[in-house]
Amino acid sequence: MKLRIAGIVDDSVVDGEGMRLTVFTQGCPHHCPGCHNPDTHDFQGGRETTPEAIIAEIDKNPLLSGVTFSGGEPFMQPAPLTRLAKDVHARGLDVWSYSGYTLEELMARHNPAINALLEEIDVLVDGKYLEEQRDLTLSFRGSRNQRIIDLNAWRKTGKIKLLYANE
Repeated sequence: MKLRIAGIVDDSVVDGEGMRLTVFTQGCPHHCPGCHNPDTHDFQGGRETTPEAIIAEIDKNPLLSGVTFSGGEPFMQPAPLTRLAKDVHARGLDVWSYSGYTLEELMARHNPAINALLEEIDVLVDGKYLEEQRDLTLSFRGSRNQRIIDLNAWRKTGKIKLLYANE
């Protein structure tokens, strides 16, 4: 199973709680003005890898608390990311994902592959980056419209629980 990525950062502290390995997926349909990763927009850019190759990178760093999927748009490649997320969870690590789509938009697609990925994500940072709502004081997101959703709580209650909502 192949995954197209722009790159990997193996010691991020800005893409979620704790020390994280961040996978920057390649390909994004949103093209948000002011995006900090415009090189990830081209669906033919980046390079191919496999979930197994990324797991090998994860296994090299015993300090990791989790893995983050960023982009590009991770939900454009749900199947390989679901496989990767399952392997990450098997190692006792958590999974965060960013998406330019809102949770409601993702659910409205009724796509089994997207739903499977949502089942494996612990925390979702959702919504397009809006340059007019940019705020550098926010934790783990770039603009005020973006939400940090505890998906584990959402799966249990059916209600959205926001993390860092008081910022």
